[in-house]
Amino acid sequence: MEENKRNSLLISPFLIMFVIHSNQIGVGILGFPRYIAAFAGNDSWIVVLITGAVFHIFIWMMYRILSDGTFDIIDLHNKWFGKWIGSILNCALLLYLLLGATVILRTFVEVIQAWMFPELATWIPAAMYLFLTYYVLAGGFRTVTGICFFGVIIPIWLAFTTISPAKLSSYSNLLPILDHSIMDFVQGTKQMTLSFLGAEILLLAYPFLKNPNNSRIWAHMGIALTTILYSLVMVVSLAFYSSGQLQQSIWSTLIAWKVVELPFLERFEYLGITFWCFVVFPNICLNVWGASRIGKKVFYVKQKYFALILITIVFIVCILMTNREQIDYLNTLASKIGSYFYYFYLPFIFLYSTIWRRVKKRK
Repeated sequence: MEENKRNSLLISPFLIMFVIHSNQIGVGILGFPRYIAAFAGNDSWIVVLITGAVFHIFIWMMYRILSDGTFDIIDLHNKWFGKWIGSILNCALLLYLLLGATVILRTFVEVIQAWMFPELATWIPAAMYLFLTYYVLAGGFRTVTGICFFGVIIPIWLAFTTISPAKLSSYSNLLPILDHSIMDFVQGTKQMTLSFLGAEILLLAYPFLKNPNNSRIWAHMGIALTTILYSLVMVVSLAFYSSGQLQQSIWSTLIAWKVVELPFLERFEYLGITFWCFVVFPNICLNVWGASRIGKKVFYVKQKYFALILITIVFIVCILMTNREQIDYLNTLASKIGSYFYYFYLPFIFLYSTIWRRVKKRK
């Protein structure tokens, strides 16, 4: 009976592809080419491929870290470092996820205000999104996974909108290839990391997978799908804009949508932003779900109550962010913390777990 009840809470291995991919693709894809091109210029598409390859290594590390059983990173922190240090690490991860949810929501609200409704008060779309987030979280992780699935399937047709700007592009802008230094590629990869953030949700979702070992290939496919989509957008952006135009375009993808022509719609970007709601929503749900799960295990509070506290915090912070400089600062902070998480914390935990297992086997 208990086994059947537990299985009813688990998801099929292939669904981790949608969970990871939907948590990586967010509002950042609407304007990321500008920031990467500032370092790597016409070689920015290579930076995307390098970053994608690096994240395949990170996924491999995560599965090695989690290979002990059905533990998530919360349990492993407590197991390896003790209750107090483990709780500190868990709380740091909680704040990181909460920051991610806040950055995604506030940045997308800014897009809505800048492109569709300039007079719209921030609290209105923020409250609507967070109310729906709480409703989804009340259904558990399977419901969140369902939102991730539809968040990939429903707006996937938007990938074909790159055809219109691609027809008007000058692909000589991509030449010469490998025209930048190694440090330019390193800086570009560091900047590109922000757009790939989100794969860390695997560290918390792992116990909810049926036969988690069978999910490895699907997790890598999620990263591959993200890499392909970012590469497509980057190549089209580099070819469509000149280098000067790209640096002046904050929302380059949205501007490129202006050349999309439909017989029944004059401004396609309105339709694109509307469908992008389905892309952003899983990001918020997953980050709040992950943060509330940590709160449940660390503070022994029911997850639905702790989620309500976190949603209130996100709502307040979103309202307090009133200008572009503050939103940029929030994005920069998330980028820096994300870089430290992947390039320092994750390799450290990977090495620590490897040494721990070897010592345990010798004993």
